Amino acid sequence: MPDLSTIMLKAQQMQADMERAQQALADAEVTGTAGGGVVTAVVDGTGELQRVTIDPSVVDPDDVDTLGDLVVAAVRDAARAAKELAAEQLGAVTGGLSLDAFGLGGLSGIGDVPGLPGGGDVPGLPGA
Repeated sequence: MPDLSTIMLKAQQMQADMERAQQALADAEVTGTAGGGVVTAVVDGTGELQRVTIDPSVVDPDDVDTLGDLVVAAVRDAARAAKELAAEQLGAVTGGLSLDAFGLGGLSGIGDVPGLPGGGDVPGLPGA
């Protein structure tokens, strides 16, 4: 059985690796699209929305509901990609260890934001 000092060193190394992975996520950007690319949303690796781009051809003053739906869908797609990136990068640090057992399952914060994956409160769109 490993001694306490070895366990502490491994825990400190894992903490440092986790901090590096979290910083890499904060620096990363992922893109989501909707409507065949007419609406794009860019979020950072933590799921924070950075920008939305809308192709002028999709803007119809008589149908703003469709435009709103496209924006929500693009943001959801980007948030999903950010969640996958977080799982991949943080999973590499934890070696696949589930953080749920330690109360850290929602570490990235993605998925508990209303209207985003896991929130599911936008009527008429997948996940609602």
